[in-house]
Amino acid sequence: MVVPQTLEGLKSGEYRGAKKLKISGGLKEFPKEVLDLFDTLEILDFSNNEGLSSLPKDMSRLHRLKVAFFSDCSFTTFPSELAQCRSLEMIAFKGNQMTTIPPNSLPRKLRWLILTNNAITSLPASIGHCFRLQKCMLAGNKLSSLPEEMSHCRKLGLLRLSSNNLSSFPSWLFNLPELSFFSFAGNPCAPASVDNPTLDDIHWSSLSVQHLLGEGASGIISKGTWALPLEEKHVAIKLFKGEVTSDGLPLDEMNASIAAGKHSNLIDPIGKIQGHPEKKGLVLELIPSHYTNLGLPPTLDTCTRDSFHPETVFTVAQCKGILIGIASAAEHIHAQGIAHGDLYAHNILTDKSGHALLGDFGAATIYGKNFENRDRIERMEVFAFGHLIEDLLGLVERTVGQDGGLMSEKDGHVIEGLNSLHYLCSNPVVFERPSFARVCEVLDAL
Repeated sequence: MVVPQTLEGLKSGEYRGAKKLKISGGLKEFPKEVLDLFDTLEILDFSNNEGLSSLPKDMSRLHRLKVAFFSDCSFTTFPSELAQCRSLEMIAFKGNQMTTIPPNSLPRKLRWLILTNNAITSLPASIGHCFRLQKCMLAGNKLSSLPEEMSHCRKLGLLRLSSNNLSSFPSWLFNLPELSFFSFAGNPCAPASVDNPTLDDIHWSSLSVQHLLGEGASGIISKGTWALPLEEKHVAIKLFKGEVTSDGLPLDEMNASIAAGKHSNLIDPIGKIQGHPEKKGLVLELIPSHYTNLGLPPTLDTCTRDSFHPETVFTVAQCKGILIGIASAAEHIHAQGIAHGDLYAHNILTDKSGHALLGDFGAATIYGKNFENRDRIERMEVFAFGHLIEDLLGLVERTVGQDGGLMSEKDGHVIEGLNSLHYLCSNPVVFERPSFARVCEVLDAL
């Protein structure tokens, strides 16, 4: 059992030599004893301390600090003291009352910035100095524009701008060479819906919840039954939490899930829940238990890239089957004017045959069929698909059969074709990447 760290333990010197310090609740000011850990501390988590609103001037003493979490505290201004922490790579101030980020307050080595659910009206031009920035989460703020200098953040791979006040985007945004996970639902520039069939209403009283299947940022999914006139149908029930998540608003996720429609490689919604006393929700097709998650979420080290169980391995046929299914699903949703925004292995379910299901529309954006940059939005997501190809190629078994012989010549040609497709999908020039329709043609021809 992990023993919680406390302010008393910090003051008594109990954590001397610690690499990680986490104290939640009760802090009214930054304890000066933290600075005594300057030679070892790498991860500092002071989230959920409502009384905390400032940092000490000599914060730079923490020269080994890599990660700093201050979510759900009371910072109204981003603390400039963090800029002097020379090893700092990841910062989180989710759910403060932050309105202002002063110039030159962001550390130069920053890779991962989380400022979700604040009231920030603008970003400083100095964000352009953060050349290593890969992940920037700004959903649920009051941004109406992005600084031109942000175009220098050429490593940016994930950008969350949902639920802001953006009426347009600068042209440089669609030319960033590595941007592949992008969401902007809930802005004036994004339509709230597209012309798709609506779902039937399912009353809460006809549903019975059995047990939890999983929980994400936007809601919880449970196994349940739906009482029909002549039978009971086993279903999945997703109830949305209702607050702004790191990806955006749950209502936007629900709208995108409905608008995506039915497809053999999507988790089909059955109906919208009506009559729940507190929450909005969806009834979804129940996925058979033999489907498993393809990957694991990114780690602090991998940042924008997924991780995998060490024992994960696929045949060439399974690899190809997964890629064909996901490319087909992506082609389908983009034809509806929808970007998934989170095309990751950890959002994909697979079975042993290689059939794949793309789920979790939490970061999805309905951009509409008339969006000015719709082709570039699609080709951003093609870059994410390129990551998936690369990941799966790294997990393909290189021997077959009980004798451990080399893979067949046919499988070798498939691998060669997938390597070529990965090269095309990862072109740093956004508009030179193939569409998902072209990706599907290439995969079908392998």
